[in-house]
Amino acid sequence: MGYTVPVGISNKHMHLSQADLETLFGKGHELTVFKELSQPGQYACEEKVDVIGPKGTHKGVRVLGPVRASTQIELSMTDARSIGINAPIRESGDVAGSPGAKLVGPAGETELKEGVIVALRHIHLTEDEAKDAGVKDKEFVSLKFDGPRATVYEQVLIRVNVNYAGECHLDTDEGNAAFVSTGAKGEIVK
Repeated sequence: MGYTVPVGISNKHMHLSQADLETLFGKGHELTVFKELSQPGQYACEEKVDVIGPKGTHKGVRVLGPVRASTQIELSMTDARSIGINAPIRESGDVAGSPGAKLVGPAGETELKEGVIVALRHIHLTEDEAKDAGVKDKEFVSLKFDGPRATVYEQVLIRVNVNYAGECHLDTDEGNAAFVSTGAKGEIVK
């Protein structure tokens, strides 16, 4: 058995800029922690926003904190297509040239010119974990899952940072396809 990492299945969510947060929730609004996430300093918020595309709406999409420099909406491919958005698969933070969407909050709304992506599947590791796994930052690996729908995902991005906690992030489409849920273990295969 090779190096294994726990899995976190990521449902649709968004990261807001301070300007968009205030447009949607009111001047001076600060995010309210709902629960801490596995990655240190990251948290799910009480705040939720409606995401409107050309063909439909996802109501109550959860905001994750803390605020970021630019707003980013992460959907699965199924979620994106269901509201008429042809979202590209991108690494988190790479929203240049991606499609936008209308966001509606309790205090206002905004029309994003870009920011909707399908997050590239990835594995967060500390420097020590990466060394133990024999991988480097920005390297692509495969991730193997055993079970009733045994699957090997290729092109899984390694992200290394001293502030990370070892975990693979898949979206709901990927988790369902492999019949895995949060807490399952995947094996890194090179």
